[in-house]
Amino acid sequence: MKRKGYGRDAGLSLRMLFTSSLLGLLYVVFALVLFYVLNAGLVLMVVIVGALAFVQYFTSDKLALKASGAKVVNRDEAPQLHDMIERLCAMADLPKPRVAVIESDVPNAFATGRNQKHAAVAVTTGLWNRLEPAEVEGVLAHELSHIINRDVLVMTIASFFAMLAGLLTRFGLYSGMFGGFGGGRDNNNNSVPVWLIVLVVSVVTYFLSQILILAISRYREYAADRGSALLTGAPEHLMSALQKIASGITQIPQQDLRQVETMNAFFIVPTNWRKRGAEFFMTHPPLEKRLAALSEVAREMGRPVA
Repeated sequence: MKRKGYGRDAGLSLRMLFTSSLLGLLYVVFALVLFYVLNAGLVLMVVIVGALAFVQYFTSDKLALKASGAKVVNRDEAPQLHDMIERLCAMADLPKPRVAVIESDVPNAFATGRNQKHAAVAVTTGLWNRLEPAEVEGVLAHELSHIINRDVLVMTIASFFAMLAGLLTRFGLYSGMFGGFGGGRDNNNNSVPVWLIVLVVSVVTYFLSQILILAISRYREYAADRGSALLTGAPEHLMSALQKIASGITQIPQQDLRQVETMNAFFIVPTNWRKRGAEFFMTHPPLEKRLAALSEVAREMGRPVA
C-alpha cells in the first residue's frame, strides 16, 4: 500500500523545469551553430557520442557496481537488508532492485539502473554498521526515490550534448595544432578558422552545460530526500542518517576516501562534502540546506523536528 503523499514541492519542480529548459535552449543554440559551420563531420560525432551515451545508459548499473566494488547479495547473505528494501518497494509499488553490499568502512549508499526493472541499490558495510535500522530505511528510501524518478535516464539525456561538446573541444584543439576542420561555409583566407569557431562554441557550451547539469543533479537530491520522507513517513530518520554519514566520513582515513571518490556523484553524501566552494560546482546540495528542506517537509507532515 502506498504512503499518502503530501504534494509536490512546487518551488523545486519549477526550478528543475526552468534549469532543464535553459539546458535544452543551450543545446539547441549549440546544434544550430555547429550545423551552420560544419558539414557532414558533425553527423559522425553525434553518432559517436550517441553510441557512447547508449552504452553508458544500458550498462550504467553494471559499471557503477563494478567501479564501487559492490557485490550483489542474495537474501541468505543479507536478510535484513532484503526485508527493508522489499517493504519499501511494496509501499512504493516498485519492482525490487538488485541488492548489493560494498565492503568499505566509508558510510554511504547509492542506486543505479536505467529503469525500474533494471536497477540496483548498494550500501556499504560502514553505513550498515553505523546507522540504526530506521535510519538505514530512510537512506534506502532516498535511493529508491532516485529509481522511481528515473534519475539515470534524466542525467544521461541532460549530459548528451555536454559529451558532444567535450569531444568537439578536443577535436578543435587537435585541429588547431595539426590542421583540420578546413571546410565550412566561408573558406576564404580572411575568415575565422572553422576549428576556432567550433572550439570556442564547444568550450562555452561545455562549461555552461556542466553548471546546469550540476544544478539538475542537486535538485534530484532534494527530490530524492523528499521522496524518502514521504515514503517512510519519518523525515527525521533521514535527517539523522545524513548527519551520521557526514560525521562518519570525517573519521575515515584520507587514503580510504580517495579509493571511492570516483563514486561521489552517486553517493547519498559525497566524501568531499566538507570541501568549501561555490555551490553551483557541487553535485549535491550543502548538507545544511538538505536538512533545512527535510525540516520543512517534517513540518508539512506534522512530524516533530529536533
